[in-house]
Amino acid sequence: MHHKHHPNSTTNADGTPQLRLIAWEVTRSCNLACKHCRAEAHTEPYPGELDNTQAKALIDTFKETGDPIIIFTGGEPLMRKDVFDLVRYAGSKGLRCVMAPNGTLITPEAAQEMASSGIGRCSISIDGADAASHDAFRGVPGAFEASMRGIEELKKAGIGFQLNTTVTKSNLHSFKEIFKLADSLGAEAWHIFLLVPMGRGAQLQDQVISAEEYEEVLNWFYDFRKSTKMHLKATCAPHYYRIMRQRAKEEGLSVTPETFGMDAMTRGCLGGIGFCFISHTGQVQPCGYLELNCGNVLETPFPEIWRKAEPFLQFRNQAAYEGKCGHCEYHKVCGGCRARAHSLTGSHMAEEPLCTYIPKLSGENNS
Repeated sequence: MHHKHHPNSTTNADGTPQLRLIAWEVTRSCNLACKHCRAEAHTEPYPGELDNTQAKALIDTFKETGDPIIIFTGGEPLMRKDVFDLVRYAGSKGLRCVMAPNGTLITPEAAQEMASSGIGRCSISIDGADAASHDAFRGVPGAFEASMRGIEELKKAGIGFQLNTTVTKSNLHSFKEIFKLADSLGAEAWHIFLLVPMGRGAQLQDQVISAEEYEEVLNWFYDFRKSTKMHLKATCAPHYYRIMRQRAKEEGLSVTPETFGMDAMTRGCLGGIGFCFISHTGQVQPCGYLELNCGNVLETPFPEIWRKAEPFLQFRNQAAYEGKCGHCEYHKVCGGCRARAHSLTGSHMAEEPLCTYIPKLSGENNS
C-alpha cells in the first residue's frame, strides 16, 4: 500500500498512521432519546458492556497506536458507574482525556469529579439557541435548561467546554444565534456536525439538508470564522476542507497553520486515518455513524485492528475509493463522509453522496 501522507498524519514505526483521537462509547446507556442518535434511551447498562478489567486492558493498548486523545462518550458517559476510575487510569498512562456528556447530569459533584480525575475538556451538544428548539430535537422537555445548569457547573469547576451542534433544516436559520449562545457562555470552541442519516436519524430524512445547502452552510461557515476568535470546526463535513482551499485561493491566501490554524493541519474524514470509534461492547468502527465491524478488542488486540482492519486499509488508499472520490484532486484533504456513502448507497467506499464538486481530473487517479 503506497503511503502518501495525509495532512498531519505522522506514521507509527509499523507504517500505520498515528491514531490521534479515539471516541470510546464507555456505555450505551442514556437518559435522553435524541432524534438523531443511534442509542435508545436506556438507563441500565446494556448487555455486553466492557467491564472494569476489560476496559483497563483496552486502555493499556492505546499508546501503541500513537498518542491519542480519548473521548469518553456514550450514550451518556456519566451513567457508567466507574467512568472516573477509567479516566484516572487512562491519565496514569499519560493519555489526555476529554468527555462528551449531554450536560443534563453534570451536578456540582460530577463536575468536581471531572476536574479531579483529569478531564481536560467537555463537549456539550446544543442544537437550538433556546429551550423550545433544543428540547424538540432532544425529545425531552427541560433538556436545554439542564444542559445550561451543567455548563455552569463546568465553569465553576474550571473545566473548559465546547458546544457541538448538529446541522438540520430546522436549525440552519438560527446558526448565528447558536454561536452567540456559545460565545456568551464562554465556550472554547464551537463544532458543527453535518447530520449523517442512520439509526433513528434515518427517520429524519426531512431534516437532511441537500448538497447545495451543504455548500452554502460551509461557505457561510468559512466567512463566519473570520468574525470571531473562538475556534470553529466543521465536523462530519469533509467537503469543508475543499471549500476552505477554494475560497483561500480566490482570496490569494495559502492554507498554512498561520492563516488557518489547526484546520490547515487536518483533513475531512479521519475514520481509519487518525480517528476511530470503539463501541460499548468493544467493536471497533471507523466512526460512531458507520457501524462497520473492523474487529472486536476482546478478540483481537486493538493495535492490530488499527493496523490491519480491511476498511481502515481501504480508507488509507485512494485507489479503493469509488466514483469521483477516487480521482478527486481534493481527496487527500477530504475523503468524503464514508458513513453517508454507506447509509445512502450501501457501500462505504462509494463517492460522497452530498457533494456538488466535479473533480478536474476525470478518471485520472492522481494519488
